[in-house]
Amino acid sequence: MRIAIGGFLHESHSFAPRPTGWPEFRKPGGFPGYVRGGALVETLRPTSVASAGAIAEAEARGFELVPLSWCFANPAGPVNEEAFERICACLVADLVRVLDEGPLDGVYLDLHGAMVAENFPDGEGEVLRRVRAVIGPDMPLTISLDPHCNLTAQMVRLCDAVAPYRTYPHVDMKAAGARAMRLLAERITRGAPFAKAFRQAEYWMPLTTQCTMVEPMAGVMDAREAIAGQEGAAELAFCFGFPYADFADCGVALAAFADSQNAADAAADALAGVLAEREPLFAGSALPAAEGVARAVELAATAGKPVVMADTQDNPGGGGHGDTTGLLAELVRQGAPATLGLINDAESAAACHAAGEGAELSLRLGGKSDGVPFETRARVLRLSDGRFTCTGPMNRGNPADLGPTALVAIGPVKVIVVSRKMQAHDQALFRHIGVDPAAEKILALKSSVHFRADFQPIASEVLVVAAPGPVVADPSSLPFRNLRPGLRTRPRAA
Repeated sequence: MRIAIGGFLHESHSFAPRPTGWPEFRKPGGFPGYVRGGALVETLRPTSVASAGAIAEAEARGFELVPLSWCFANPAGPVNEEAFERICACLVADLVRVLDEGPLDGVYLDLHGAMVAENFPDGEGEVLRRVRAVIGPDMPLTISLDPHCNLTAQMVRLCDAVAPYRTYPHVDMKAAGARAMRLLAERITRGAPFAKAFRQAEYWMPLTTQCTMVEPMAGVMDAREAIAGQEGAAELAFCFGFPYADFADCGVALAAFADSQNAADAAADALAGVLAEREPLFAGSALPAAEGVARAVELAATAGKPVVMADTQDNPGGGGHGDTTGLLAELVRQGAPATLGLINDAESAAACHAAGEGAELSLRLGGKSDGVPFETRARVLRLSDGRFTCTGPMNRGNPADLGPTALVAIGPVKVIVVSRKMQAHDQALFRHIGVDPAAEKILALKSSVHFRADFQPIASEVLVVAAPGPVVADPSSLPFRNLRPGLRTRPRAA
């Protein structure tokens, strides 16, 4: 079988301070950069992305893979028109080229599902519309998605099957890609589409309550697995939503794919019922920064392992710029024995490199996105080029290139300063600059949930804290204008 493979991934925060342009896709932190044509398979094969799993599954089945283009940019504001049109144009042009070269049996696309483009609120829906226009209505097409996608009826209508990751932290990206490829093979073999059923929930789940490692989401995923195991079901795609996208279809949704319409409807209705029943369990909370730091200092005094703090509202994985300084200021004020990863500030990183290791200098750290830098004197402990390979369970094998990087000390507080943003979800971010995370008293991480995969095993306790930042713990506080009527932007109380 001859299968085309490509990808276009972005998670877009409608209210984030920085839009996402072409440069962000060329050199993203913690993931491969834009790749097109023959290099795609070899570039993605050793990584943790969904395409790597799809590649392995296809090769195990003896399929011929025909590469298109693939790209990823770290979450931020909506994708600007130039980047969206440029990437779509290349993807479609490559499809036209490979179709001219010979017939295709199917297409697999690695997508995120929460992309908002300046000119298209349902970014993936528009990507799929353009792809369908080229390949026609009957060619088998499956996609993998991040479960933080805002799954839409258009996306489901244009695909033969949808395979989201099933974990948050996302430690099963490759497994989802492999599953999407298996579904594609099944769709080709059966010669007819699966029956489909699409449902949307009536409420949002805050990011901090979506973690599949703990309740309430762990129980929902157990229920999903049981429902998906019923006779006739091919896939039960459960998508948690990304509650920062200002368009009508933002939110929790699911799609069932089955041998019959009755089976698809039964699976979709069963999971929708579980979500409705458990709505009150998804209310979340976070400690104010001052309270969180005080608690961390208290715990660290007697703990044998690090206290881990999640700076959830400046999460680069949710659209934050990774440069707000509210938690840093509080750590310094309370004299906490902490290491903060990270502050995204190319100007300060360059100043540290110019000064050299051992130097002391004045810095205006961070604050480029919100105008609130932290002014301080700091000592440069170590310098790095910011290049390393991720080692954690979520991103193992992915190349990271954060640009000039520095480890600085402000009293007992150490800070990793980088030139390109990355969510602090991998211990290699610390180790590459000489910090052993397991030996630290307090680790302050710019992340909401993904950090748990690599850092929870070494933590004595995990504290989720709320310092100023755009990835607000309560999304209902944002000035939405385009949501569908009746959608509850916070879970209803019991």
